[in-house]
Amino acid sequence: MVQVSIILLLISSLFDIDVQKSTVPDVPPSYPFFDTTNVTSAYIMGKFDPASHPDFRLIPKKYADQKGRFIRKDVFEAYKKMYHAAKKDGVHLIIISATRNFDAQKKIWEDKWTGKRLLEGGIHAQRDIPDPKKRALKILEYSSMPGTSRHHWGTDIDLNALNNEYFEKGEGMKVITWLLKNSASYGFCMTYTKFDPQRTTGYQPEKWHWSFTPVSAPLTHWAKRNIKDTMITGFEGSETATEIKVVQNYISGIHPSCLPSPN
Repeated sequence: MVQVSIILLLISSLFDIDVQKSTVPDVPPSYPFFDTTNVTSAYIMGKFDPASHPDFRLIPKKYADQKGRFIRKDVFEAYKKMYHAAKKDGVHLIIISATRNFDAQKKIWEDKWTGKRLLEGGIHAQRDIPDPKKRALKILEYSSMPGTSRHHWGTDIDLNALNNEYFEKGEGMKVITWLLKNSASYGFCMTYTKFDPQRTTGYQPEKWHWSFTPVSAPLTHWAKRNIKDTMITGFEGSETATEIKVVQNYISGIHPSCLPSPN
């Protein structure tokens, strides 16, 4: 528990949040690392239907903002424990995004690529950023290229709000403070902290994005070994993946505290 507390204090310092004594039990639940023996590149790249995949389940409406969201069964069991612990402390967690397969991520990406969906600050990507690499990098501030998203895996969820400002005061501050104090005991970690010497690449900070590391860490290690930039194809702008080194800079661009080694 001492090691867990040190990690929590380190992560909380990245967001200038004062972490008080945790309200979780002194002995956190034990979550074994996921066995990646049967993992395939199709799975990692989201080329499957979670509705028919045996390892996935529909998230009950009680836990999500809308019907139709899917998650890995093992991740959901851990999340339920965290959800109810938070509820006892007066904190309401709500999943606002979970599994997105390749096709779902492709729609998000191409809507931003073509300008159908404006980027942060009202930027029309196609009109305002004609250079393909620069356009891709701008979209990559907050959105993954299809085939590279952690949301493909069913291990990562977005909670409560998709903007960092929500978590800086009021109810949002209450939520983030609770998560930083308690989430590690349930296997969850904030992947996209602010940039520092330990995290120099990847997406912009996202206080809403949480990952179940007993499964996602082994999958990240697998992806780093087996997914190549040349495999990232099948959508508009995919020709930039190799030049950007999207596997190295984005799949691997998470805080190291969220990437313990299963070995």
